[in-house]
Amino acid sequence: MNQPPTRQPLRHAQVLAEKAFSALNHLLHIEAMSGIVLLVAAAVALLWANSPAADSYHALWHAPLSFGVGSYVVSQTLYFWINDALMAIFFLVAAMEIRREIYEGALANLRLSVLPLAAALGGVAVPAALYVAMNGEPVQRQGWAVPTATDIAFAVGVLALLGKSIPSNVRVLLLALAIIDDIVAVLIIAVFYSGGLDYSGLLVAGTGILMVLGLQWIGIGTAYAYVIPGAVLWMGLLKTGAHPALAGVVLGLMTPVLPTRTRERPLDAAMHALSEIRAHHDKASTPEPERVAEPLRQLRHAQREILPPVTRVQIALHPWVAYVVMPLFALANAGVSLNGVDLDMGGSLSVMYGVLLALLLGKPLGVIAASWLVVRLGWCRLPPGVTWQGVCLVGLLAGIGFTMSIFIATLAFEDTNLLSAAKLGVLLASAVAALIGLTWGIFYAKRLRFETGQLAKVTTSD
Repeated sequence: MNQPPTRQPLRHAQVLAEKAFSALNHLLHIEAMSGIVLLVAAAVALLWANSPAADSYHALWHAPLSFGVGSYVVSQTLYFWINDALMAIFFLVAAMEIRREIYEGALANLRLSVLPLAAALGGVAVPAALYVAMNGEPVQRQGWAVPTATDIAFAVGVLALLGKSIPSNVRVLLLALAIIDDIVAVLIIAVFYSGGLDYSGLLVAGTGILMVLGLQWIGIGTAYAYVIPGAVLWMGLLKTGAHPALAGVVLGLMTPVLPTRTRERPLDAAMHALSEIRAHHDKASTPEPERVAEPLRQLRHAQREILPPVTRVQIALHPWVAYVVMPLFALANAGVSLNGVDLDMGGSLSVMYGVLLALLLGKPLGVIAASWLVVRLGWCRLPPGVTWQGVCLVGLLAGIGFTMSIFIATLAFEDTNLLSAAKLGVLLASAVAALIGLTWGIFYAKRLRFETGQLAKVTTSD
């Protein structure tokens, strides 16, 4: 017969601490919160870079940070470690999301993926064309890819602010579009912004990939075992001249979508380990550590293997990416000194307006037009609950470029003035797109509630 769980009284301070940590955990899992944190980080960077303490802002990110063992030391600026190393973790989580969606989500089959695929491609082609039309000089044209990206966290965070009145399929469409957008952005970075490749680095990168495949083949499931192969892959890509953060993409797409094979089902193994721990505890209120050490190890192993690696690692890393990596990236990259940007010099004004208009106008036009075309041709249908007003909302929110757009801008422009102008265009466009999308979303949500109320009245009268 099952015994009810025993509950022991706790100290008042411990109860308060539990409630505080529970509230914090709930807060961190609110989708809108990561977007808000990202926005705050960008605002702090802008204010700091344009304050009397602006010199300290630039000095911080250019401060050297060294890592090494013995005589082998790598010294780079803090800016480098954030943009080239920490962003690999961002790409890893994004690639895992892509991997899951391809396996069992909105990209799992052609029929499901036609609409978001067409919308994403339209949202890449039209902004790029609009930017190029406004920037004819070769140096300025380097930024054609800046307005093609959508910031997943920021866009989904703004959508979450609208509450549950927005149909869930609208969120799925936005998420799938942003994921495909990320795939295209990664391909653009790899093909157009990786310079001349040093092919000797491919041997190092290939070694890292072979190490990953070897660990997977022998059934190593712990994520910590893949840190060294991942570092080897990262260093190989850095040596080739490709952007090393792309190592995260390679690792994410290689992460298994099925649980590791085990002799015993993870749930059965967990139950067996718990039974053994219970038996030792029943014999003695404080069991000997060596007797419960092995069951506890088995329990941790079973707990780990219940979820497939692609899901488990993404869940573990997502809070770090959302609340550490991306805010740090925004803090390091969004600090555009307005006094230091000369919009009358070298086509800077054209770059800023090109990015601004491409994100604000080109993105929605591309998304909506491409979606209308594939539906009109009969290649797909709008998902249940999604109207053209919902597609318009997705198009407007897709204009929030932010993280990926700023990242591409840092690769596209060597000229500091052009880079600052591009960043300024991204920041302005993302802020305006968020406000317009939020306003449209409020009216859209009100209309949906009104239509639902009218339908309920008709049903009641019948």
